[in-house]
Amino acid sequence: MRITVFGAAGNAGSRVVTEALSRGHEVTAVVRDAARFPELHPAAAHRTGDAANPDHVAELSAGQDLVVNATRPAPGRESDHPAIVKSLLAGLAGTGVRLLVIGGAGSLTVPGTGGVLAVDDPRHVPAAWRHIAEASNAQYDAIRSADTDVPWSYVSPSALFEPGARTGVFRLAADELLVAPDGSSSISMEDLAVALLDEAEHPKHHRTRFTVGY
Repeated sequence: MRITVFGAAGNAGSRVVTEALSRGHEVTAVVRDAARFPELHPAAAHRTGDAANPDHVAELSAGQDLVVNATRPAPGRESDHPAIVKSLLAGLAGTGVRLLVIGGAGSLTVPGTGGVLAVDDPRHVPAAWRHIAEASNAQYDAIRSADTDVPWSYVSPSALFEPGARTGVFRLAADELLVAPDGSSSISMEDLAVALLDEAEHPKHHRTRFTVGY
């Protein structure tokens, strides 16, 4: 499979690149600034481009099977999240190239609360994270409401999403936050990359969202 990853030097994106390469896929790793090339996996093709530019998306997805969006806006530019999704959909329109978007947990419902969203539950989204959670919610709204022919899937990590171990052991769900018996909700970036590549290789979530957690 030929895969383009936007945001390939980031925490999540770099792990997607590593996981994809380990499975024998051809990966094009995209960053906005060539100065970040040394941070990229040496086995990937290194390219510059901006996911917020539909022309760049079209160019970098030509001949590919899949595009992964692992971008994360800089502090203060959280509102770019939905705009980037719209750009990706515009750049991929009519191509048949699939899109997998790594989103946020804020739009998931919290079990046992009668439908309260994670963004509104400080146990899972502290006040300091609310701004990025709200931006991710807007990102999800933008993709699920889009009139598009692009075959997309949106993956929401659990509430705590950070570097860790690749265990290969996790749970999947649809729209409800996955919470462990101790009340925590977490997934490592390594295991989310595993779940994302599983979806890439064996698609099960067509134009819908799924979540990953322990």
